[in-house]
Amino acid sequence: MTNKNTTPPRREIMGGLAKGLEVIRAFTRERPLLTLSEIAAVAGVPPATARRCLHTLEELGYMTRKGRSFLLRPKVLELGAAYLESMNIESLTRTHLEDLARETGDSASLCVLDGLEIVYLARASIRTLVRLEAHVGSRFPAYPTSMGRVLLAGLEPAGLARYFEQATIVALTDRTITDRKALVRLIEECRRLGYSAVEDELAYGVVAVAVPVLDQYGKVVASLNSSGHSKRMAKTKLVKERLPMLQEASRKISQELARVPGLALSAGL
Repeated sequence: MTNKNTTPPRREIMGGLAKGLEVIRAFTRERPLLTLSEIAAVAGVPPATARRCLHTLEELGYMTRKGRSFLLRPKVLELGAAYLESMNIESLTRTHLEDLARETGDSASLCVLDGLEIVYLARASIRTLVRLEAHVGSRFPAYPTSMGRVLLAGLEPAGLARYFEQATIVALTDRTITDRKALVRLIEECRRLGYSAVEDELAYGVVAVAVPVLDQYGKVVASLNSSGHSKRMAKTKLVKERLPMLQEASRKISQELARVPGLALSAGL
């Protein structure tokens, strides 16, 4: 018999809550409508468990039905809004992002790394891109984006290795760099130079340059970028004209975000 006094106690967890969150995460832009069996498969839970989670979420107003399929209701946004409000990200960064957008005539964004993707926490835009438009909460793969490479450059070697073990690297355009060795070199270059720039890799027409945002310990906790349309401005010109503005804005945001507890937990794997 195991001696309970020598067995390390497990952290108290709520399995039901964890399963409910997995059910919510099963829905994406590509999967807005899912049947019970599809939800169970994607969330990795038994159908009976998925059914109980769905009924609970439906009762609480987070879920609704359309025929045999389920879809999320707007109330789910409250979950993400709670994070943004607790971090006060929008308030802290609004002026800096708006100033960048006004100076450049394009857009400025702040992102963090969440697993294998970047997620937008704040954004200001003067001009709408033709082929791609992001908003708060938008997610994109990290490897073909300027902000993603900045965030990957901020990882410890073990974290970066785990990223490449787990990430699916595919070409999104014929300009997307998919060779892992080449990506590692670009990430190392970003770490050395302090910025990353991409052109037509995430989507045709999108050119962007990004810099890191640091906490009080010098750790990369977010990335800040300025983006535009590649038909109007080439990558080299974008870097030359906007990098100094980004670096100054990043310095100011870093000073302000250093007072925000918990943001560093949003970065890394």
